[in-house]
Amino acid sequence: MKYLANPTKLLKLAVLSGAAFCAAGSAQAQEAKIGYINSQRIVNEAVPYKLASAKIKADFGKRVQDLQDMDARLKGMQAKLEKDAPIMSEADRNKGQHDLVELNKEFQRKQRELQEDLTQRQNEERENVFVRVNKVIMQIADAEKYDLVIQDALYHSARVDITDKVLNVLNKQ
Repeated sequence: MKYLANPTKLLKLAVLSGAAFCAAGSAQAQEAKIGYINSQRIVNEAVPYKLASAKIKADFGKRVQDLQDMDARLKGMQAKLEKDAPIMSEADRNKGQHDLVELNKEFQRKQRELQEDLTQRQNEERENVFVRVNKVIMQIADAEKYDLVIQDALYHSARVDITDKVLNVLNKQ
């Protein structure tokens, strides 16, 4: 299961399995049935990935808007301070600079928190969809008696590409 969470390890496992399979298969006269999955197409075209992305945008939209508003307020304060600094008393100028620094610190903190939360949520959603995709691939491989399914090969012929089948099943769920 640890190989499923890491695409690089999964690819290495698939290549090693394929090499072992081909070596073992040469001793037998039976032809192997191999399938290929284009994972980039799955990510770009599968409805579950699109739904997860839309859900994340909806869930984080208010926080993003709040940050944009805070950034605009910060820029406005800075412009006003720069414009009015020559006519302000030193105490008012120092207070304005202090307020600007404090708001900037708060903005940076909220921006960092948002990025961390967003990254964590994207990883969780991606993992949930990834599990569903793998189940669909396994169902198709089992139902159609594939001996080996490879993801993201350097070369493949259209004859072994089962990406459309996977997309059709995913998009109907």
